[in-house]
Amino acid sequence: MRRRLLATLAIALLASGCGTTTPEQQPASAQGAQKIVSLSPSATEMLFAIGAGKQVVAVDEYSNYPPQAPKTDLSGFTPNAEAIAAKSPDLVVLSADTKGIKAQLETLKIPVYITGDAKTIDDTYAQIAELGKRTGHSSEAEALNKQLKDDLAKLVKDLPKREKPLTYFYELDPVLYTATSKTFIGSLFTMAGLVNVADAADTAGTGYPQLTAEALIKSNPDMIFLADTIMGETPDKVKARAGWNTINAVSKGNVVALDSDIASRWGPRVVDLMRAIVDAVAKAQA
Repeated sequence: MRRRLLATLAIALLASGCGTTTPEQQPASAQGAQKIVSLSPSATEMLFAIGAGKQVVAVDEYSNYPPQAPKTDLSGFTPNAEAIAAKSPDLVVLSADTKGIKAQLETLKIPVYITGDAKTIDDTYAQIAELGKRTGHSSEAEALNKQLKDDLAKLVKDLPKREKPLTYFYELDPVLYTATSKTFIGSLFTMAGLVNVADAADTAGTGYPQLTAEALIKSNPDMIFLADTIMGETPDKVKARAGWNTINAVSKGNVVALDSDIASRWGPRVVDLMRAIVDAVAKAQA
């Protein structure tokens, strides 16, 4: 039961903004919001990275980074307007308008910024810039975006060239839900020159299909990335799965454990995620 809950959460964190929600842009004062409630782990990381951490009065239960973030029992998945209002915020940041919370908060005269989900790295840059405007940290946000762009470009540039691109499978949970190239995480693997074996399986177009073990074994990916380490999955456990020893990724030792937190967010630690991907690709046995 706990494994299933964690799996559901992993997918929800990645797809929390999916749907028709789009980022909103509104004028912000030069001083910016001073009492911010963030109910988005990615936004929380962005706020602290641009120097607005002291303006954050409360974050949701999954905003565990940076460690000094004022974690509470507030929830971005089941937001409660009264509980949020009790923090007396002058800005609430969410990744999606869950349960119509935006209208509820605006009825209470509380400003709301819904980031929407990031589908590409450009969406991350746009959200950082918007949070900079709303918090009075535009110059810091601009500097952060420049650093992220420079770091990512260098990582990709330093990748060794291969005659044939490597294929990969990105494991969200042990029952083989995954993310395709159309998702934010998938776009990073594309930047690293990898080809996603799950793209053809996404007949519903959700970006998060579930593969069967038989289909995955047949697709024979060169690499497997585990984003479900929080559920106890490891390269050794993958090697022990029935029939998986025939997969190139397994037989050649190209099963890579990722930090589940970083892999589920589109904030400034995206550079850490890309570094883990690039390092694994550089070492992979073709």
